[in-house]
Amino acid sequence: MLRRFRTGVIVTAAAGLTLLSACSGTTAPPAPAPGGGTGGGQAANAAATETAVKLAATEVGDLGKVLTDGDGHTLYRFDKDTAKPPKSACEGDCAKAWPPLLSKDSVQLDGVDKSLVGTVSRGDGTEQVTVNGWPLYTYAKDTVPGDATGQGVNGTWFAATPTGGKAGKSTSDVKLSAGEVDGIGPAVVDQDGFTLYLFTKDSKKPSKSTCNGDCAKLWPPVLTSGDVKLDGIAAKLLGSVKRADGTTQATLGGWPLYRYSKDTAPGQANGMGVKGTWFVIEPNGCKSATTGAATAPAAPAAPAAPAAKPKTTTSAPATSAASEPYSY
Repeated sequence: MLRRFRTGVIVTAAAGLTLLSACSGTTAPPAPAPGGGTGGGQAANAAATETAVKLAATEVGDLGKVLTDGDGHTLYRFDKDTAKPPKSACEGDCAKAWPPLLSKDSVQLDGVDKSLVGTVSRGDGTEQVTVNGWPLYTYAKDTVPGDATGQGVNGTWFAATPTGGKAGKSTSDVKLSAGEVDGIGPAVVDQDGFTLYLFTKDSKKPSKSTCNGDCAKLWPPVLTSGDVKLDGIAAKLLGSVKRADGTTQATLGGWPLYRYSKDTAPGQANGMGVKGTWFVIEPNGCKSATTGAATAPAAPAAPAAPAAKPKTTTSAPATSAASEPYSY
């Protein structure tokens, strides 16, 4: 018998941080009847999907064993959902791209522990299958069995394992290392060698991220769901903060950490000084003292005519900040 959960709104907030004091701080679709009532749109969709459902543990590519449905399609979980209590945050257009796995009846299982399987009521009254509390979805862009093109999409979608975990590389695989960036100096880099940044519109005491929506697409937050490995960085500086969407972001010295989407290879630091608010973060948890302007040494004053020479060339050559179309 499937366990059914009725869920309300859950709010979670947690932040773990210890900072180094050496740096300065800155701080509605129509609802069909649950019993398969009349109506179009989502109701018709649900009627087509709420049929006999099968869950199987299947080897898919290099992901290992993941959950698949009765047609062999990969099943996914969404980081913005919650498992305790189960709740789906994927509605409307999201549910078109990621159709929920629906069922009103018992689920056939192959290699899946039945004690982990349940359902949760969605906003439209349909019942979505869960494993270990996590609602399950297919992905509209997976066209044939064995596809797993949804893996890692937006850093929030992952193929689900038979126990409800994330398949493959997940947000727990985070490593922060002390490195050097040409023209910048000391910098923190992630497990892929990409430069990490802080945003001065955030706050570090208490830790708070203000970069969401389009900002977070341009400046992807460093998300984690487990231990973070450190290399050359003091453990006391490491922390985390809950973001507005419920995900957990790594912090250093209290500052939430980000990549920059316009850094296309390790060793780049195109985000340095953007809008005067984005800075490379140093291994001590402080923003880099170097700025876009400071990377070019100031022209020495001419000894002959000191009064005539102050052609200030301090405004740096146009950097990525100049062409940045956003306000963050």
